[in-house]
Amino acid sequence: MSIQLESSWLALLKDEFEKDYMKSLKEFLKEEKKNRQMIYPKGSDIFKAFELTPFQNVKVVILGQDPYHGAHQAHGLSFSVQKGVKQPPSLQNIFKELANDIPDFEIPNHGDLTDWAKQGVLLLNVTLTVSAGKAGSHQNKGWESFTDKVIEILSEQREGLIFILWGRFAQAKENLINQEKHYIIKSAHPSPFSAYSGFFGSKPFSKTNEILRKLNKTEINWQI
Repeated sequence: MSIQLESSWLALLKDEFEKDYMKSLKEFLKEEKKNRQMIYPKGSDIFKAFELTPFQNVKVVILGQDPYHGAHQAHGLSFSVQKGVKQPPSLQNIFKELANDIPDFEIPNHGDLTDWAKQGVLLLNVTLTVSAGKAGSHQNKGWESFTDKVIEILSEQREGLIFILWGRFAQAKENLINQEKHYIIKSAHPSPFSAYSGFFGSKPFSKTNEILRKLNKTEINWQI
């Protein structure tokens, strides 16, 4: 596992890499590779969300569960896929909701959310790696301790952030967020199994921009 963490995040998280859970996680990843398991995303993309959204630039956090496990999909940003790759169903539903929520939004022909990340949307998966073809295969191996720490640091050291929590898995992290300092927008998950149970019509994107306007911050241009 190559550690390429952006400098502002590294200053805050460097101690985590010396902890037992992280050492155990590194050993697990080494064993997976030794057993010829393909791991997604590639090593240089594992911390891509941090690279594209430095600590001081974060305005919004969208929590995902773990990376896509198909070839060429995951590139270190929650819900995002690389250009040229078919949009997964959850991402298709995110774009459908955007088209209903944001005037003039046009559904793009790709699923690369890098533009959001560069505007201050931290696209954070709770688990940062996965084995090819095995959804959830790297859960409970240590990543959750690392990303919980990320959420805690954001909650403690920043103010006025917007956390978008879709589904029960993301909403389980609510207790890590100081709700007196931050905003939480939550609904059902955009997955086809739950999108019609409260995701469609929840308008998270316009709500986010409404809060940013109130805070005199630049709104997110959701069009990619």
